[in-house]
Amino acid sequence: MPKIKLSENTVNQIKEVCTEFNNKEGELINVLHKVQKKLGYLPAEVQEVIAKELNASVAKVYGVVTFYSFFSMIPKGEFPISICMGTACYVRGAEQVLSEFKRQLKVEVGESTGDGKFSLNCLRCVGACGLAPVVMVGEKVYGRVAPSQVKEIIKEYQEGCPSGNAKTA
Repeated sequence: MPKIKLSENTVNQIKEVCTEFNNKEGELINVLHKVQKKLGYLPAEVQEVIAKELNASVAKVYGVVTFYSFFSMIPKGEFPISICMGTACYVRGAEQVLSEFKRQLKVEVGESTGDGKFSLNCLRCVGACGLAPVVMVGEKVYGRVAPSQVKEIIKEYQEGCPSGNAKTA
C-alpha cells in the first residue's frame, strides 16, 4: 500500500481527538472511533500519529485496528456494502450474492469502486439469520437477497434515493 502524506490540518485533527481523551492509552478504542469518523479510515500514517500522541506502540494501535472489524485501513465508499458470510447466510447462497456484487461493481472484497461510491466487504454475522442471505448497504439491511437482485440494489444507490424496500432485522 502506498505511503500517504498527512496534511498539517489532518495531523492537528488527530491530535485534538487524542487531547479530548487526555492522551490516555486506555482510551485507544475511543480515539480510533472518533478519528475514523472524522477521516473515514485509519491508514498506517494516522495510526503512527495516534500511537505517538497516546504514548503507545504502533504495533498495539495496529493490533487493535486489525482486530476489530469496525475499523478500516482503507477508505470506504460512500455506500459501504457488506455481505454476511455467517453460517446461515453462507448456506443460503451468500457466496453467489458476493460473486455477483464483485462482478457488477468490478471490485474485490476490501476494495472501493473507482468513483468512491461503493466499497465491498464481508461480515461474519449480522444476527439476522432468519433473513439469510443478508446484505447491508450502510445501515440498511436487505434480507433474502438473491444474485438476481444485486443489480437493482446497486441501481438504488447509483440513482441516489434508496427505496424503502429493505427488510430490517
